[in-house]
Amino acid sequence: MKIAVITRHAITNYGSLLQAMATQKVIEELGHSCEIIDYIRKDESYFQYEATALRRKPNWYNHFMKRTLYLALRQPESIIAGIRFEKARKKYLAMTRRYTSAEQLLKEKPLADVYMTGSDQVWGPVVSGEYDNSYCLGFTADSDKRISYAASFGWAEMEQNLTEYYKKWLSRYHHIAVREDKAVSILEGIGIQACQVLDPTFLITAADWEKYTVPIPDKKYVLVYQLGNTTNLSSYARKIAQKKGLKLLRISPYLHQISRAGKLIWLPNPGQFLSYIKNAECMVTDSFHGTAFAINFNTPFVEVLPNNNTKSRNTSILNLTGLSDRILKSEEDTELADKPIDFMKANQILAEERLKSLAVLKEMIER
Repeated sequence: MKIAVITRHAITNYGSLLQAMATQKVIEELGHSCEIIDYIRKDESYFQYEATALRRKPNWYNHFMKRTLYLALRQPESIIAGIRFEKARKKYLAMTRRYTSAEQLLKEKPLADVYMTGSDQVWGPVVSGEYDNSYCLGFTADSDKRISYAASFGWAEMEQNLTEYYKKWLSRYHHIAVREDKAVSILEGIGIQACQVLDPTFLITAADWEKYTVPIPDKKYVLVYQLGNTTNLSSYARKIAQKKGLKLLRISPYLHQISRAGKLIWLPNPGQFLSYIKNAECMVTDSFHGTAFAINFNTPFVEVLPNNNTKSRNTSILNLTGLSDRILKSEEDTELADKPIDFMKANQILAEERLKSLAVLKEMIER
């Protein structure tokens, strides 16, 4: 069968790209064809992304000089990163034609036997703050088969004003599988049945991900992969590197992170990104997918939970794999980075959950 997947594949973020790659690979290994729906809203293109995001920061947006300075500093790096990620998408993903609006999708949807909402924060707000029902398969007809795999709200609580929105759109699905345990509870609370499955990046083993890795020049380092603005992450990583007597590296698609702790490895390609995580002596991260790849590669890590309402993504996978003790509770706890990790137990859990999740995906598609 032909599966059309809509997901957040085009954000300038390694996890977004790699989860889309994994989804496509796994569906093809199940014997079906897969296309990622190349849906990139005009206000989320790499030429407009920063200006769109800035509108949600009134202290900057409403001040002419601040707005001008912000865009002058952030827009060029966003465009460069966007071009690089677009090149990677064309290399690794089989995609439909480009759609730039929900209206386009509704008018000329791609033809498929099954329409699937993929993984990542597909059911949260888009960059503008809006909720786009395209990610709830709002462009499909009543006769179409609709499923979701490892979809995420991003946050752990259902906002009251969104209850009817989600009831309307998600009740149209034939089968729903979500990424976090909290998402199962959210859906149960509005009368929708769902099960929890692994993020698609876990459906591919470490050995398979290693095929994408490439040689890197750095050896013996502590690595930072940071998405948020948690200030204690940098200071903690610096302490760990000093204690271990190792250099501190930071990987990011964002050039402005050059001002934070660690030598910046700016905009590595996906193979380099994976290699830096795989070969780190220890990684300090607030990222869900940073955590996921550390677990998959058995790389020692310390989890610094993000200082926003999306931390349930991180805690869910740590609880599932028995690694919640990797969460940093005090910046002074430098012993945590040296505490051995029982990856044997985590690997066994992942192997079992991988089989369950693959069975769920296969059944949703073929039933």
